Amino acid sequence: MRNIYTIIFLFVALVISSCKKDFLDRTPSADLDEEKVFKDPALAIAYADNAYNHLIDDYARFNAHRGTTAQASDEAVSGNTDVSVRTLNQGLFHDHYERGGAQLNDIGDIWDRSYAGIRIANVMLSKMSTIPWTDSQIQAKTPQRITGEMYFIRAFLYFELIKRFGGVPIYDKPASIFDNIDIPRNSYQECVDLIMSDLDKAVQVDALPDDYNASNYGRATRGAAMALRARVLLYAASPLNNPTNDLTKWANAAAAAKAVIDLNKYSLQATYNDIMNMSTSPEYIMIKIRPPRVIDGFLLDFVMSPGSGGAQGSMNPTQNHVDMYEAVKTDGTGAIVSSAPITASGSGYDAQKPYENRDPRFYANILYNNVSWQGRNMGMWSQYNAASNTYTYGADFRPNNIIYSATRYYCRKMWPEVYVRNATQRALFNFVFFRYAEVLLNYAEAVNESGDNAANKEEARKYVNEVRSRVGMPNLALTLTQAQLREAIVRERAVELAFEDFRWYDLMRWKKAKEVLNQPVKGIDVVRNANGSFTYNVITLPNIYQKKFDDHMYLYPIPRREIFKSNGILKQNQGW
Repeated sequence: MRNIYTIIFLFVALVISSCKKDFLDRTPSADLDEEKVFKDPALAIAYADNAYNHLIDDYARFNAHRGTTAQASDEAVSGNTDVSVRTLNQGLFHDHYERGGAQLNDIGDIWDRSYAGIRIANVMLSKMSTIPWTDSQIQAKTPQRITGEMYFIRAFLYFELIKRFGGVPIYDKPASIFDNIDIPRNSYQECVDLIMSDLDKAVQVDALPDDYNASNYGRATRGAAMALRARVLLYAASPLNNPTNDLTKWANAAAAAKAVIDLNKYSLQATYNDIMNMSTSPEYIMIKIRPPRVIDGFLLDFVMSPGSGGAQGSMNPTQNHVDMYEAVKTDGTGAIVSSAPITASGSGYDAQKPYENRDPRFYANILYNNVSWQGRNMGMWSQYNAASNTYTYGADFRPNNIIYSATRYYCRKMWPEVYVRNATQRALFNFVFFRYAEVLLNYAEAVNESGDNAANKEEARKYVNEVRSRVGMPNLALTLTQAQLREAIVRERAVELAFEDFRWYDLMRWKKAKEVLNQPVKGIDVVRNANGSFTYNVITLPNIYQKKFDDHMYLYPIPRREIFKSNGILKQNQGW
């Protein structure tokens, strides 16, 4: 554990700079710098605020900005076959994760940044009573607010660790220069217990507030702590962590999610297609605050198609994901009257008109051939000219070219329409820590699993239907069994939360990853005919885009350097 990153702060006036070093660094010079900080409330507040920087706060975080967990899962592929994505979806972790955070941010970097943030929280909590708070700060309950934030952030970071690694070593206080820092892993349940204890403290009336003013929007609130509690307990109840299917764990997860609902504070935003792009929303429980983004590395070099001026349009949804959006039937006014999976008999799905009459969230999440976008139609077709024995292609596709889509789909959810090369428009693209739709789906899943009875199924359907009704999707059938309702919730999470950093971890906590990710990864072939019509054929992508998942991959390997440096005390996960 000795070489986990830390932040040692050197302060000049109110400006904080940081450098990465051993997160348990206890040298006198480091201690002296921190002692100076905690003699000044302004510096102490800045120190505490830096803990937020250690939360996972972006979707495209692998290899700087070129990879997401969506591309490791069945949601998408990395068009440029990014190495950081392939280490996840091929189980090649030991080949790459020692290269540093930029190469595989979901293993080594998460371990490092989480423990660095935990150290900040531990130090801050230990120093709260020594800081000479001003009368105005005391009246404003600043110490209570900071205390609540530190408990929340520590809980959040421990959750991010255990959802990847299982049980990890618990450090709940700063280590002194005399403490032994090589300690064994705590169990998963011990870590959950610590998280629950921290969240209990965070939601105390005098700790986290219910709301913040505009200048503090994005900080943790009581609602955020309660939403985190619901998520943690949902994971703890899931098959990966609850192999005996203890129904009390599901009931606890359901109660935690229902507590958020019963606050009557949050509601679904009226529109879905801009869910990532609002400055405020009744659906947001906690988001990462950012100014409107210009075209930068993330947009230009990751999600935008070359036809719109992008450098690498490598965030490519799969046909596997596209096929999860239900086919719908409408009445004469355009209202949806029925829906069904596209494979269901009588669904009305037409493979040669694959993008007609689908769940409205499909059009909000996916860019496909011939859709109107930025004042033109997306071109992802090929056309053969027999006379000249040549091919022509649409503006957004070239075969065997890594800067174009490998699947002939691009990700609309991550690409606000104003972003086109040589344009000056800016737009918000948020990282959402918690939104209300997730809480509703968490509750529906947990209550369905907590008991196979009519009351539970009715309750689960009610809250899934609330999410579906936002986009006009019809209610789930009353006749669904518990197992059928379970599969409906799996599908609903895949569609509603698409590309938002959920699917990969959902597949693992459900222990479905081996079943799902070893299926062939599909794309679509689009041929433009002489008369201007299109022919569509689903294809299996080349081997470079196929994925592999084995049983030992349900938990990540602890970074090998930590195993080696612990003198055999820190035990590796099985299979690594």
